[in-house]
Amino acid sequence: MRIGGVEVKGPNEEILVLPRMDGDIIIKAQAVNDMKMFDDLVSEPKPPVRLTKNGKEDNVKDKTYLEKVARYNQLRFTYMVVQSLIPSEIEWETVKLDEPKTWPNWETELRDAGISEVEINRITVCVMQANSLDEAKLKAAREVFLRGTEEEVEDSSGPQTEPESTPSGEPVKE
Repeated sequence: MRIGGVEVKGPNEEILVLPRMDGDIIIKAQAVNDMKMFDDLVSEPKPPVRLTKNGKEDNVKDKTYLEKVARYNQLRFTYMVVQSLIPSEIEWETVKLDEPKTWPNWETELRDAGISEVEINRITVCVMQANSLDEAKLKAAREVFLRGTEEEVEDSSGPQTEPESTPSGEPVKE
């Protein structure tokens, strides 16, 4: 597929290099384009129904429901992290892609392997950058685009400025 003449070659990818004396650790985070696997493995919590004078209504303020939503959102985030890190070829010991309850282990495994808290935070940021567009990225892309259009104008053989006035012929006779 091409968009505006640019070939789209797949999802966004970010790279983070963690320096080590015996060889740098390369973390590749790729945007998650499809949450179908997550949706198939984890069902979204449904609020309990309560009976009111207006009939049955969802009780979206129920404490247990709100706790389930918080756990669901946390699990969704951990899925995104684990999926995004697939290009890094991490050999997880306890994280299994098809077992949602294991996804939160990603941080513990990295910590146990000697990755510091600061480095784990940088990995998290790398994953977030791969899966989002922030204003800085959009601004940089706009600048590159606009620089390209300026270069096209400079390469043009036509006039680079507008004429102040254009000559006109004799007045039309009625």
